Amino acid sequence: MIKVLTAALALLALAGIYLLMIMPRMFGRPDDRAFQTRMFAHRGLFNNHTEAPENSMPAFRRAVKEGFGIELDVQLTRDGVPVIFHDFTLTRACGKHGLLGSYSWEELKGLRLFSSQERIPRLDEFLAMVDGQVPLLVEIKSNTPGMEVCRKTDELLSSYPGVYCIESFNPLVLLWYRIHRSGIMRGQLSDGFVHTPEYRVWVHRPFLLAMQFLLLNFLSRPDFISYNAEYRANLSRRLCRSLFRRKSAAWVVRSEEEMEKYRHHFDVFIFDGFVPEGESLDPGDGSA
Repeated sequence: MIKVLTAALALLALAGIYLLMIMPRMFGRPDDRAFQTRMFAHRGLFNNHTEAPENSMPAFRRAVKEGFGIELDVQLTRDGVPVIFHDFTLTRACGKHGLLGSYSWEELKGLRLFSSQERIPRLDEFLAMVDGQVPLLVEIKSNTPGMEVCRKTDELLSSYPGVYCIESFNPLVLLWYRIHRSGIMRGQLSDGFVHTPEYRVWVHRPFLLAMQFLLLNFLSRPDFISYNAEYRANLSRRLCRSLFRRKSAAWVVRSEEEMEKYRHHFDVFIFDGFVPEGESLDPGDGSA
């Protein structure tokens, strides 16, 4: 009987520790107006075979015109300029070797996105164009411990007149915002990492498992979880939404059929490849 009781107490203790680790921010929650719309255009309303490729100014202008929130990716050039670009390398989008962060802004200006004549946008010019018309979901890209990208991005966003929130795969980015800008809504991005062959390297597995099951939330205490919709059954994601009552964003939804399939599992949808019918908001509703 004592052994059974001891085992039960141990299981309860482990369950309590697990819940404390995945728990999002519970007190002092920020304004969540950034999620007044359920729909965010992934990297803008883009088509990489046109003059409006992903993370380009024409793709962003189209999203504003259609009244959708915008999801975008921010990282730093070598000389510390915040630019909007998804991949860490330039190969796929620009046909150039090397990391984006190894190039200066002057060097990047001469490159073109995919087959278009569009160049990589700076964050400041993007913010001036949107000017608070629609909500923004700003993903900060960082694969190093250095958080200069947070400081530089925040310098521009702190004077931005519209509503926005921050998200990142890197929990250190969210920890920076927790410490320095606690009033900004922040979200933890995650994925079913161990289901993806490129991530199945044994030395990375413990960290990726911790990320997959949101066990690093104790560092960042996010306000929402943004998760690969394919792995929506993840227990930690579901508990953050059902038990802790925090919003959950789905990425990336690519058809009306997928939208319908995921509709009851998520609160916010990041989409591309189609335009959701009847889901946009009046562009003016995004302003502060």
